[in-house]
Amino acid sequence: MPRADDLYSLPPDLPVPVDDGACAYLEGSQVHAIKLPSTSGRIVDFSTLLGTVVIYAYPRTGSPDQNPPAGWDAIAGARGCTPQSCRFRDLYDEFAALGVDVFGLSTQLPAYQREAVERLHLPFELLSDCQLELTHGWGLPTFVVDGEVLLKRFTLVLREGRIAKVFYPVFPPTTNADDVLAWLRASAKT
Repeated sequence: MPRADDLYSLPPDLPVPVDDGACAYLEGSQVHAIKLPSTSGRIVDFSTLLGTVVIYAYPRTGSPDQNPPAGWDAIAGARGCTPQSCRFRDLYDEFAALGVDVFGLSTQLPAYQREAVERLHLPFELLSDCQLELTHGWGLPTFVVDGEVLLKRFTLVLREGRIAKVFYPVFPPTTNADDVLAWLRASAKT
């Protein structure tokens, strides 16, 4: 059964998330050894990521054959994971031209994420924090829907083992990749 809404676009009246300070402490901090499974089947150790890396965190990608949880669109910042991922996909070559690696991050299971990578033709890996090791270890902002712990939407720019920039809250998610790319280009000039 197809969804009742358009998975790839945002409704015009979504609530805007507010900055609750939940990510304020991250900027400038060192990246520690946390290992997460990726959609390529490998384990990614955050402490070994070299150069500049963008990690965008999102609550959960939707599926074209399932409606979102009841009340999903009323949760500030929840809607838009698929369009956000598609925008990072569309700008991937521009990130790569700057020498920047891109990862998506959610608490969804790796099998679900692999399906999303294939369906959306994502040229980068998604990382699964389904065991909540990173979420709890870094004290990341979350919310719970239908008993499932989901990450609030934020984006990190890692440089040489430190968190150089945090984008939080992220809204609208459809322009997050553009905002990150603009920041990367501007910071390269300084």
